Amino acid sequence: MEKALQHFEALVADLTQHNYLFRLYVSGSSSRSATAIANVRRICDKYLPGLYDLEVIDIYQQPLATKTARVIAVPTLIKELPFPPQRIVGDMSNAEPIVIGLNLEHRDGGD
Repeated sequence: MEKALQHFEALVADLTQHNYLFRLYVSGSSSRSATAIANVRRICDKYLPGLYDLEVIDIYQQPLATKTARVIAVPTLIKELPFPPQRIVGDMSNAEPIVIGLNLEHRDGGD
């Protein structure tokens, strides 16, 4: 019981450090994957500086994670936290639908 409580407290502490958790599913080192990674990082750095974690998951290296997340197209960005989870598919080159879809427009870090 004590171990479960410690685990829960660690999770809560982590949530207070990083408000957003993203998982980006990509297909290897393709140019489309590299573009999606760069675009997501650029958007997160602008709208969520220091407030996010981004996990990049290669579907070829981690097929079980891909299956568990029910990813059927790549690149796919999944916002895991805060709830509710949301998905965006594509190379993330058009920031506007991502910013609007993830409700980040009020968090603009400025240019």
